[in-house]
Amino acid sequence: MNTDALYPPIEPHDSGMLLVGDGQRISWEVSGNPEGKPVVFLHGGPGGGTAPWHRRFFDPEKYRIVLFDQRGCGRSTPHASAPDADLRFNTTAHLIADIELLRKNLGIEAWQVFGGSWGSALALAYAQAHPGAVTELVLRGIFTLRREELEWFYEGGAGALFPDLWEGFIEPIPVLERNRLIDAYHRRLFDPDPAVHVPAARAWSKWEGSTITLLPDEDTIERMTEDATAVAFARIENHFFVNRGWWTEGQLIAGVEAIRHIPAVIVQGRYDICTPMMTAWDLHRAWPEAEFVVVDDAGHAASEPGIQQALRDATDLFADD
Repeated sequence: MNTDALYPPIEPHDSGMLLVGDGQRISWEVSGNPEGKPVVFLHGGPGGGTAPWHRRFFDPEKYRIVLFDQRGCGRSTPHASAPDADLRFNTTAHLIADIELLRKNLGIEAWQVFGGSWGSALALAYAQAHPGAVTELVLRGIFTLRREELEWFYEGGAGALFPDLWEGFIEPIPVLERNRLIDAYHRRLFDPDPAVHVPAARAWSKWEGSTITLLPDEDTIERMTEDATAVAFARIENHFFVNRGWWTEGQLIAGVEAIRHIPAVIVQGRYDICTPMMTAWDLHRAWPEAEFVVVDDAGHAASEPGIQQALRDATDLFADD
């Protein structure tokens, strides 16, 4: 992965595990300037977790950079890859409450919220619930879990562009169950038998890992299909998708009025197959006050050079505010 557009690598100067209730512990870290402008990074998935290179979207001399792993993934515990994983306490409302608890525990009055893919949905939901805690929003690869978005990527639409990869996605599912693939995967991903849930998780995660970049990225595919990572990622995603984020249809875009006053940048890859531009466009039309940046030579992933540059430009824009 080429990260030349980003700031140099840095290490965290503080980290810990936050007890958030329900037997859950959230892994968090802080890097950059301890006295700098606070920003919180919301990773994708849901279930994707953070990585060290995510610190590099922000000027370390100007930002106090907070990364954390959402419930059940990354270094947070209990991990959703466990055979007896219980996701009853892993919902959007729980994640919003976790973000607020982390903010207060770190003594932050308000912070910039940076989120891509699922992180954009969580950022919108958090900002609409706590607008006074958000100074700016930087959003990438807009995803709001509307029916048409989920059906496009997981029920056959995107398969028209990647018929070879689509065959691998549907292979674990019997023909008679392929009319509702998200539900069919749900039954397998939450089967306690690893012989059932591990192959299903790998197929689910390989489909996403193979299509999120404009050009194939073998490192991304390999990382996403490692057994424990794939199981946690696929289970948490599927759990949120079956429940449609616990939102009403179109809720996040309809809720823009509550955050219209917050400065924002929306970054969208033109050839994003995972979260196609239709959703970013709908958000842009509902929220024309937000800056809208279309990267014409990119797909979905934040690792793509054009996306990286646009996101760094956005954080630089707000660094001194």
